[in-house]
Parts: sequence; C-alpha cells; structure tokens
Amino acid sequence: MRPEPGQVLHFSEDPTIERFVPHVAVTSIQSAPYVWAVDYDRCPDYWFPRACPRAMAWTGPRTTEEDAARIFGAGCGGRVHAIEYGWLKAVMDVRLFAYRLPADDFAPIGDPPHAVVSKAPVVPLGPPEPVRDLFELHEEAGIQLRVLDNLWPFWNEVTASTVEFSGIRLRNARR
Repeated sequence: MRPEPGQVLHFSEDPTIERFVPHVAVTSIQSAPYVWAVDYDRCPDYWFPRACPRAMAWTGPRTTEEDAARIFGAGCGGRVHAIEYGWLKAVMDVRLFAYRLPADDFAPIGDPPHAVVSKAPVVPLGPPEPVRDLFELHEEAGIQLRVLDNLWPFWNEVTASTVEFSGIRLRNARR
C-alpha cells in the first residue's frame, strides 16, 4: 500500500474519518498542530497496528559493510522491521485503512524528513482503502520482518551502529 503520484497516505484503524483536522498528537515532540501523513518511502513504517512498538533499520550512505552484515544478516535486502512476539496476533488481526490525501497540502517535517504535515484541515481524496495482509506487504517490499522476544537489545544495537533507523511506539515495548 503506497501512494500514487501527487498523494500521501495516512494509516488508521478508523475507517470513518471524513476530514483530518490539525492537532497536537499526544506522542509528539512538536507543539504545533498538524495533520500527519507519509510519503512513498515511509509508508512501510506504518504497516502495523497503531500502538504496536516497532524498531526499523535500513542501509544509508554512512552504513559500513560490517554494520550491515551484523544488523541485517545474510539474505536481507537492506531493511528490517522488528516487533515483539506479544504483538504478533495484533499484526495478523488488525483492520488497517489507508487514506489518500493530496500531497500539495503537505510539507516534509524532520531532519531528515520522517513524515509530511499539513497545518490546514485536509479532506481525503476518496474513501479509505483496506490495507491487505501486512506480512505480504513487507515481503513484496523486500523488508525483513523480525519477531523478537524483546525489542530493546535489537534497538540498542541499531542505534549504536551506522545504519539509519526509526522507532515508533517504543514506549509500548517490553521493559
């Protein structure tokens, strides 16, 4: 599930949203109200239930061969997402929806950018689309999906390496 040219996506478990209104997300370090969405490259970060903690890593221009071999292992295409066993059933059972939004209403946020935001209300381009099997999406995108007992050892390795990374909802991971 990726946006078409001129679009960005917002993923939600709520299929009833008719208009997105800027707000300050409870988890945001930003104090300004925004409507949040993602572009083509960052969509895989959201192929999960909203509350699911996930640690994600991928190769970047600074990634050493040693770190790539250690973090990704043999046969990995240079990107890995990790979740905990406790979230496996939720990933299998979630009813996730994608809202297509007009890209012109959004600007990148973050350095490097990790999302796109709008300061104005946004109306979806059409009804939300059910997102199909999340495991199949990962497989088709060449993203290794790991299921771990605990995310923290993996996260500590990733953040101490030269790979690029993102963690979402890590506060929900096991301690």
